[in-house]
Formats: sequence, structure tokens, C-alpha cells
Amino acid sequence: MMEEIYDRSLEGEITKEDALKLVDANHFQLFDTADRLRQEIVGDEVSFVANRNIDITDHCIIGCAFCSFRDNIGYEMSTEEILESVKEAVEVKASEICLFGGVMPHMTVDFYCDLFSAIKSEYDIELHSLSPVEVYHAAKASTVTTEEALTSFRDAGLDTLTGASAEILVDSVREKLCPNKVSTQEWVDIITEAHQLGIPSTSTIMYGSIETWEDRIDHLMILRDIQRETDGFTELVPMTFLGKNNMMGQESNGASGLDDLKLHAIARVILGKDIPNIQASWIKIGTRMAQMALCCGANDLGGTMMEDLISVAAGSSHGEYLSREEMHALIKGIGRIPVERTTQYERVN
Repeated sequence: MMEEIYDRSLEGEITKEDALKLVDANHFQLFDTADRLRQEIVGDEVSFVANRNIDITDHCIIGCAFCSFRDNIGYEMSTEEILESVKEAVEVKASEICLFGGVMPHMTVDFYCDLFSAIKSEYDIELHSLSPVEVYHAAKASTVTTEEALTSFRDAGLDTLTGASAEILVDSVREKLCPNKVSTQEWVDIITEAHQLGIPSTSTIMYGSIETWEDRIDHLMILRDIQRETDGFTELVPMTFLGKNNMMGQESNGASGLDDLKLHAIARVILGKDIPNIQASWIKIGTRMAQMALCCGANDLGGTMMEDLISVAAGSSHGEYLSREEMHALIKGIGRIPVERTTQYERVN
């Protein structure tokens, strides 16, 4: 069975039925197949990006059941404070700034454009920011279309969009997890618009809350469909659900370590050559489990992450920063080749 799966993945012909069978297949055979696919598609290099997360505010009007970050501290950074954080990242030669934060009524298109312009006028750094939900609310607050909002963001200096707010792209699950966020179709439409406007994005999946394996597979199939239409995704970032300090944590203990590895492996099989880069998020699953995921289909170790208040608020105990040297050691520790990259997977010399 696994030889056929290997061939069908490379040909881009994995079906939902194929993927569902993999859930109950021998997991060692699954991991081996995913690792062989990784080696065939992207080789033995493991990439990472030197970046800084800047969480600009923890105030938010949305109120998702899985969120531990909302009003955890109660703050909003000024433009000057954000610029100081960017400066610190530039000083350690980071190539990417990730701007995150809650959604508030005053965060209009102009609000973000002014911020992006301020950063870009002072620093030459890749600006990776906003998810479809932030685009949706900024456009709504400014009474413009999401396409108009995205065009303004691009022109103000936004380089890439985050694939966040996807969670699970199944509306029956979203109704329980994040009823005030965009619908599955709205998420798909906004991401597709961004790609068509020349704004690439990451793609994400948040698994381990209340969704089923079928929901996870449906989600991955949607991402593959978008990629085949736009070729705008740079990578998939699987994010395991962290249940500390949030309502959803009372209903779910999160994914098992085995499920963490199976998710990365099945994603590799489904996405094949369509989305060749799959990240093992050490901030979510820890460095040792990330090393394991890199042996089960993943090929990227994510960012050095100078800060990640969101994961820490939700119970991540895996630290907030890895130096380049630590990244190299982790990757060499599993016999692979470390390569620093940009957000868009260009090599950093």
C-alpha cells in the first residue's frame, strides 16, 4: 500500500479516501513514506528563518474559544515601541518581522498602512503580517472591499500574509472554535485574493482541539486546491492546540505526540509537490518533537522567534528564542543540513 501511496503523492493524486486510510495505517510505515517523500521533494536541507514576533496588542473583539492571549496582560504597543522592536531584530540580522495581535475597531486599513509605511521607511526587512480575519475586519472598518484593503497593504509595504485564522477550515468546527471569525469560504476568498495580487502567504492548520481526522484532511485538501489555483503558499505550518488558560482547554487535552507526528506525515503525503515546505513548529511542540517531525515529513524548523507571547500565554514551555547556533545544532543533531532562509524561502548567505 505504501509504495502506491508514495507514487500517488508524487503524482499529486492522493484522494481523501487514501488519506483517511493512512490515519489507521502502521504509523512507522507512514513516517518512513513521508520521510522518503520529503527527501525526494526537498532533499536533506532543513531551513529556518531568523525572525522576530511582535504582538502589537492583546486587546481583541473576536473572542475565540481557544485563545489564551486576549487581555492576558492588557496592552497596545505604540508605533515607536514597535519600531524599537524592529530595530532590535535588524541589529541581530533578522530577515523577517511577524506582526501579530488582536483585532480592534480602530485597526482600519489606514492604521495598518501607516504602521507598515513607518517600518519600511526606516528598515529593509521582510514584513510578514495580518491574516484573513484581520484583513476582513480592517476592510469592514474602512468600508472598502478586502481586495482594496489588500492592495493598500501591499502598496504600504506588506510583503507576505500569514496563513493564520484558518484553524480548521470546516464551518461546523469553526462555529465552536471561532464563531466570530471569517467563514471557511471567506478565508479561502481572502487568501486567494492576496495570492492573485502578488502577496504570498503561509498556510496553517490548528489541530488537536475538537476536530476529527476527517476535518483535518478536508482542511489539507482545501489548502492543496488553493495552491493548485494560485501557487501562493510558501509553506504549511501545523500548529498543535495548546489548551492552557482557555475555554477550549476544558474540552480537549490537545493532540498526542503520536498525532503530532501523524499530522506532519499525512500533510506531506497529501500536499506532495504542491506545497513542498512543511514546518515543524518547535515553539508549539518543543525542540525534541520538532526533530522527530523533521524525520516524519517536515523540512523546516520555523523561526528563531525573538518573542511569541501568544504561545507562551497558551501554555507553551518551550522557550521564546532559539539562536542560529541552536538551530544549527538541532538540525545537525538529526544528520541534516541547516540552511537559513527568508520568509519566501530564498537562501540567506
